[in-house]
Amino acid sequence: MLIVVGLFIVLAALVVWRAIRIIPQASAGVVERLGKYSRTFDAGLNILLPGIERIRMLVDLREQVVSFPPQPVITEDNLVVNIDTVVYFQVSNPRDSTYEIQNYIQGIEQLVITTLRNAVGGLDLEAALTSRDKINATLRGVLDEATSKWGVRVNRVEIKAIEPPPSVQDSMEKQMRADRDKRAAILTAEGEKQAQILTAEGAKQSDILRAEGEAQAAVLRADGEAKAIQKVFDAIHAANPSDQVLAYQYLQQLPAIANGTASKVWIIPAELSAAAGSIVKAFTPK
Repeated sequence: MLIVVGLFIVLAALVVWRAIRIIPQASAGVVERLGKYSRTFDAGLNILLPGIERIRMLVDLREQVVSFPPQPVITEDNLVVNIDTVVYFQVSNPRDSTYEIQNYIQGIEQLVITTLRNAVGGLDLEAALTSRDKINATLRGVLDEATSKWGVRVNRVEIKAIEPPPSVQDSMEKQMRADRDKRAAILTAEGEKQAQILTAEGAKQSDILRAEGEAQAAVLRADGEAKAIQKVFDAIHAANPSDQVLAYQYLQQLPAIANGTASKVWIIPAELSAAAGSIVKAFTPK
């Protein structure tokens, strides 16, 4: 009797152990009853009917990140580029993700490959390199439409890298280097041009200022000479000199006139004889 009771207790404990299922947080359990979908277990403690129900699959409800290997894609200008993509997705319906497709990750990968070939195939290399946002939007639109019936929601699609062939990369680097050299030459020429313009402007301003200074100096000298002559004239006029004095001063200035570097020929005025006669008469004793 004790053996029977012991077996009964063990069997009951085994049934209870098989009936209790604990689902982890951010997970869901797809339950089948006699091979047919019955319900979905949420996180926490759940009860099964042993021998009748079983958990077909434990589905992760967290956002998942899958990086697909680089895929060769032919552009519109017949160049093969390798495109590396990353997909962020999340299971929104555990039942559909279990029964609507065998492997939704593989299905997403194939969709990404075919969509990339369609999207990039209509673009040339330059457009493909500069249109990542457009390609990402196209991928997400196609994936959302296709994966909605699988119970999967695609949150984001990113292109990690677009790698052209090595020969094209070399050509692009040479072109970029030539463009940089060209811009540097243009900037150098512009700098030299501005420097020459500034130098010319400076020289012009310097010449103008020098000319203005010389003009002002000439005016001041002329004013000084005019004032000096006026003072001499006023002094002579106030002294009321005689003809003999004037003639004598005139004779004293003749050597200075003759010694001038620009004096090649000089003419004795007719008044010289009269002035000489006046001097002789002045110094002749009476």
